[in-house]
Amino acid sequence: MNEKKKLKLKYKIWLETDEKAFGEGPCDILTGVEKHGSLKGAAEEMGMSYSHAWKLVKKLEHQLGFKLLNFQVGGVDGGGAFLTPEARDIMKRYQAFIEEASEMLEQLFKKHFS
Repeated sequence: MNEKKKLKLKYKIWLETDEKAFGEGPCDILTGVEKHGSLKGAAEEMGMSYSHAWKLVKKLEHQLGFKLLNFQVGGVDGGGAFLTPEARDIMKRYQAFIEEASEMLEQLFKKHFS
């Protein structure tokens, strides 16, 4: 007979409208844009093509009903992407929600499986 294996809690949490609207991946993309100042840099860091990242952002904006990124083309600094205030807000609220949900899920997991 096999040795009893220890169970671990795994989960994914995302927000939906009529389709997936925001989750860990989109939050990571926006965090990357904030870090690199460009969607291209964020996509590269995640191992994603720029065109895929662009399409994803556009789909998310459609699902959420507001813009996530503003773009500056060319210029002295070569342009880039910047988070909108709404993007910063949803990121902040999503991250706080996930942190709190993680704590609650861990408590429930311990209650039922420890």
